[in-house]
Amino acid sequence: MYHIKTLNSISEVGLERFDPANYMICGDEYCLEGILVRSAKMHDYEFPESLLAIARAGAGVNNIPLERCSEAGIAVFNTPGANANAVKELVLCALLMSSRDIAGGIRWVREQAATGIEVSEVVEKWKSAFIGPELYHKSLGIIGLGAIGALVANMAIKLGMDVYGYDPFLSVDSALRLDRHIHVMKDVQELYRKSDYITIHTLYTPDTARMINAEAFAAMKQGVRLINLARGEIVDDDAVLAALDTGKVAAYVTDFPNNRLLEAPHVIGMPHLGASTPESEQNCAVMAADQVREYLETGNITNSVNYPAVNMDPSGVMRLCIIHKNVPAMLANITALLSRDHVNVENLSNKSRGDYAYTLVDLGTKVGEDVIEDVRNLENVIRVRAIEW
Repeated sequence: MYHIKTLNSISEVGLERFDPANYMICGDEYCLEGILVRSAKMHDYEFPESLLAIARAGAGVNNIPLERCSEAGIAVFNTPGANANAVKELVLCALLMSSRDIAGGIRWVREQAATGIEVSEVVEKWKSAFIGPELYHKSLGIIGLGAIGALVANMAIKLGMDVYGYDPFLSVDSALRLDRHIHVMKDVQELYRKSDYITIHTLYTPDTARMINAEAFAAMKQGVRLINLARGEIVDDDAVLAALDTGKVAAYVTDFPNNRLLEAPHVIGMPHLGASTPESEQNCAVMAADQVREYLETGNITNSVNYPAVNMDPSGVMRLCIIHKNVPAMLANITALLSRDHVNVENLSNKSRGDYAYTLVDLGTKVGEDVIEDVRNLENVIRVRAIEW
């Protein structure tokens, strides 16, 4: 029986992926094997020794102490692409709100009605105060062409926009999803110079922190409209407020508002609505649950943010799942030890990621705890567990 804890409200559609015959949701705190989380902060969370996996029902994992998890042999998963359509649709909304003062117009209409004025008699006279350009034939720059960025790019092409994308880590899969009319730029500065609108869809990392800064704004068109549904810290608040003051930025739509930003008249703040749809929450929960279940039951890793992806079809009668440091001779040491114990290796798969590596070893015979303990005691091994078929 596996025990799974939820630290936030997780869609029942996702939790239903755990067979009650094999899983207990919110079971014993001290023998947890898996945790599903959304936004709960885990940096001070005390991990039980039994914990094998944490799945974030969403893309960002800044609320999870990744290095501490890696050192403890805990695989951390996220759900890239599960909320992509929800964010894409909100980008369309943000493009329109940044272009035409829809929010200001709605607010003005309500204010007029509140004073007792007959709104229908004044709207024609004052509607020009909320005028703004169409999206058609304008240029859109997209920073980050992953699951969300690719959907946004293809949507913008269908809207008749000229689309420029920048992603130094563009994967083959993402590239294949892009419409052939999208211009993929090698230099983000060129994207800044060409774009009437810019939308950000990159992960928040030390490299992307405040990447939209004074230097970036200096390279942009006068009157550019900026959309940030990725992470607040990617945009430098001081720089964007200065750019709004000079008119360099005509509007800033952010899903990460703060009081200081909202003092500026051309900031449109939303309360982190990017993935706030029932469909998105269900998709994230299902993906998170399936990844944890696959890892616990087979050892296969998909969409881990701290360990490499390893997927091997089951063979033999027992599988050893070995998390270890990415150092020379580890495979040789593991296979030599098994050979010494007269254990036949049916299949083996090994991948590395940064300082860590993961090895799956399928065995032709079942081994006892003594052999598993021998592997566990090898230098640079972090965690070993056995799965019987």
